[in-house]
Amino acid sequence: MAFINTSQPAAAAQATPAAASTSYSGALSMVTMLFFMWGMITALNDVLIPHLRAVYTLSYVQAMLVQSCFFGAYFLISLPAGALVRRIGYQRGVVVGLTTAGIGCLMFYPAAQAGFGLFLAALFVLAGGITTLQVAANPYVTVLGPAATASGRLTLTQGFNSLGTTVGPVVGAWLILSDATSAGADAVKVPYLLLAGTLLALAGAFALAKLPQVGATDDAGERTPLRQLVRSHPRLLFAVLAIFLYVGAEVAIGSFIVNFLGERHISGLSVASAAHYVSFYWGGAMVGRFVGALVMRRVRAGLALAVSAAMAVALVLVAVLGSGPVAMWAILAVGLCNAIMFPTIFSMGLHQLGAGAGQAAGLLCMAIVGGAVVPVGQGMLADIVGVQWSFLLPAVCYLPILWFGARYVNLFREKAA
Repeated sequence: MAFINTSQPAAAAQATPAAASTSYSGALSMVTMLFFMWGMITALNDVLIPHLRAVYTLSYVQAMLVQSCFFGAYFLISLPAGALVRRIGYQRGVVVGLTTAGIGCLMFYPAAQAGFGLFLAALFVLAGGITTLQVAANPYVTVLGPAATASGRLTLTQGFNSLGTTVGPVVGAWLILSDATSAGADAVKVPYLLLAGTLLALAGAFALAKLPQVGATDDAGERTPLRQLVRSHPRLLFAVLAIFLYVGAEVAIGSFIVNFLGERHISGLSVASAAHYVSFYWGGAMVGRFVGALVMRRVRAGLALAVSAAMAVALVLVAVLGSGPVAMWAILAVGLCNAIMFPTIFSMGLHQLGAGAGQAAGLLCMAIVGGAVVPVGQGMLADIVGVQWSFLLPAVCYLPILWFGARYVNLFREKAA
């Protein structure tokens, strides 16, 4: 689940020819670890949700508040975090993000005694730190070397983010769900204390490291008012809606996979066993990202997006109407369809916006709040009609994305070289 940051367009432009002669491999390696860490932490939510639901006897709507608190932070924290990073720089921004995320993980320890409410508060603090990391780390990667290779560096680091989302459910199943019935809420203490120690150690390492000091500037004079931007580029609003629905659908599906696979007519797996299969869902996104990068050298972005969305709808419907292994693998295969959606929608939304690209990117990133809203909607459906039929909501979410890709299939008239 790699998200592109609001500051990227401006940051990429800051790389100078002199950067080509400087070795940034050490700094890039350190930043790449961050992408892996926040990918793993984000995917842990898919394991945490069924565990907390069992411990506190929550409805599906109540359990989905985990994702609401986590992804709601993107909506509330992104712009303040961007202002902070512009003030203190990328390296210090990373330190602040790691420290905040570490504090959020530490809060899981008292939450195990205090109850579900403190868990939600801890998740929000943790997500606030992750959001700050994204705001600082994404553009920092683009300036750690020549501008001409910035996209390649970001693709590489996002690959490690996907690796983190693939590993996260396996680690969570091992540490949290292996003895869930006896451990209860206490099962989260050790895993999140280990995460806190790792994050705080990384914060110390970044604070002491001698990294390239590249400023995070923002030229306010180049900003275009959002109202004017939206009026002159209605495609931007469609892209915002598409990002909202894509992130919402992706997160909702991941959040319900464990419960879906636990249904008797699907797989009848225990929570701990089903959690391992979540890695197939996120792993599909990782594989699809690399395959998609090759395919899209010859296929137009809009067409690739429309086909991916259509395949996602078809697979979700097979999962809703089917049973057994066919339904199980259909829902897991949706991850492969998700792979290209975010960067494709993002680039289509920013195409030919010129000086307004920075403002538009901020709007697009705030649409990540879909991950806080759609899972709750699916939770409401699951409480009423059951888990399997609740997947109709993500299927509906993919339809406007399909339309967006088809509507602007000729947006990029030339194929990528």
